Amino acid sequence: MGADREGGNRRTPGRAVAYAVCGVVLLAGCASMPDSGDLQGVESTPRQDTQVRVFAMPPRDDAPPSEIVQGFLEALTSDDPSYSTARQYLTSEASRSWEPEQSTTVLADGPGAEAGRPGGRDEGDDYSFTLTGTKVATVDDQQSYAPASGGYAKTVHLTHDKKTEQWRIDALPQGVVMGKSDFQRNYMSVNKYYFASDTKSATYGQPMAVADPVYVRERVDPMTQMVRSVLNGPTSWLRPVVRSSFPTGAALKKGVTALTPDDQNKLTVPLNDKAAHIGRAKCDEMAAQLLFTLQSLTPTVEEIALRAGGGQLCSLNEREAAAVAARGSETRPEYLYFIDGHHKLVRMASSAGGNAEADPVPGALGDGAKTFRSVAVARDEHSAAGVALDGKTLYVTSFTAGASLGEAVLQSAGKTEDDRLTTPTWDAQGDLWVADRDPADPRLLLLQKGAGQPIEVLTPRLDGRIDAVRVAADGVRIALVVDKDGKQSLLIGRIERAAGSGDRPSVSVQELRSATPELEQVTAVAWAGDSRLVVVGRESGGVEQVQYVQCDGSIPESGTMPGLTEVTSIAASEYGETPLFATSKDGLLWLPGGSGWRTLKETSSVALYPG
Repeated sequence: MGADREGGNRRTPGRAVAYAVCGVVLLAGCASMPDSGDLQGVESTPRQDTQVRVFAMPPRDDAPPSEIVQGFLEALTSDDPSYSTARQYLTSEASRSWEPEQSTTVLADGPGAEAGRPGGRDEGDDYSFTLTGTKVATVDDQQSYAPASGGYAKTVHLTHDKKTEQWRIDALPQGVVMGKSDFQRNYMSVNKYYFASDTKSATYGQPMAVADPVYVRERVDPMTQMVRSVLNGPTSWLRPVVRSSFPTGAALKKGVTALTPDDQNKLTVPLNDKAAHIGRAKCDEMAAQLLFTLQSLTPTVEEIALRAGGGQLCSLNEREAAAVAARGSETRPEYLYFIDGHHKLVRMASSAGGNAEADPVPGALGDGAKTFRSVAVARDEHSAAGVALDGKTLYVTSFTAGASLGEAVLQSAGKTEDDRLTTPTWDAQGDLWVADRDPADPRLLLLQKGAGQPIEVLTPRLDGRIDAVRVAADGVRIALVVDKDGKQSLLIGRIERAAGSGDRPSVSVQELRSATPELEQVTAVAWAGDSRLVVVGRESGGVEQVQYVQCDGSIPESGTMPGLTEVTSIAASEYGETPLFATSKDGLLWLPGGSGWRTLKETSSVALYPG
């Protein structure tokens, strides 16, 4: 489960549920059910590799209250597009008022159900159960995932219908609830795409495509789900910093219920008349949004055609979409860079995969006259920023033969190396970010185009000291490793820019949220896709591990990678076909696709990609 799938095919989850007595794949109706007493928890089914459609069974005649609740909960985990079978466990009024799309609550295990006392309407004619569990996450009505914690306790009430003489649920919480493994089987993470409102690519001036990860039901026509989701607009968290090229009110044409590519891998999307009079440039952006989105879902879609008002508006293929907007995951870095044992910057062609000899970069960062503890290479690979070995000073210089280092662009007054400058990071429009960890004046700073007077970035509600900074390629999301009372957590924030004084904007990081709620120590982090990061950290009482996480706090399918110990740095690129590099007690290691970590150099050296 993961929206970023660069560098490997996504394993399709499935669930094989075989009931010999029933003869088909079922969820309810074959197990022996108690007539009274506490209801057992709905056990989450272990994931398996076989792709299987799972269908629910309707309630059987004369089923007792416990079986009605059990069958309903299991029907929530089926592949029924409109939950029509689950609704058969409800009264007509409850079915009309129940909105399953309002939210999905994910529990550590399947929900338990504790039988309560009859409500006392008429003797023996009503019953209640309390659904219980430990919350892991929620998915809201915008399909946005958020980690959650704490207990879950919701009441389900049943009534005995005097006309049909059947038990049915007449009161229940909105949304659906299920265990973690059932959620992983039913839902998949997909990136939908919008455009950054205030940032453009420094290289070509294109708008930057921004990934907005959402969760959709995997076997309920996810392609049509994703098109509707894009048309509905960005999630609330991302909305302040992105725009959609679709006009307000644009939707699928009335009567369109399913979308399927043709045998040329071209998907035609019929829109309502709200989109009938747009210009070609705007139409190309709309098509690019959908193409980027659907290729996050499946690589088989190669072209998007938009229709409205009885005619075709535009058609866009992969090559044309790349000219419309820039994406970090589509930009392969030319070089992989290292800070070698002499503390100077060297590089090798990224296509060499770690097997070539590294040469010093042109200019002051590679000549060895000044030593550096950390470096960030600009995304256009024409310049870089370096923090001196003692952590006090920051320099910016170009990769030009004979270029001088010049004066420092920033200095820290921190008394120790750990209280000075972090590793810097560049965004897509060529601005440089760095944190000063001086306890007397901790700040997050931005240098426009890597020069000038630093802008102090506002960080409302930040609780702790910033130990590491990584800006996403889109320029609107930032990853911060924050230390609070000796514990390090990874937070993702939204970068907002507003008019300031003169040509200096006001910049802030808003709505910080945890991407690693289960980790208490985060050693290193890097962006590894449009919405994915690679993190080195450990849980409380656990061992250090290297794993992928989504920026929304969910864990993609690729999950944990081969273990390493005492990792001090990690290098990854948003372009997914580049290997990972790490520095540990064993030296410099790299991770070719589909294999374990390999030692590149036994002496410690720091690897880095542009950004």
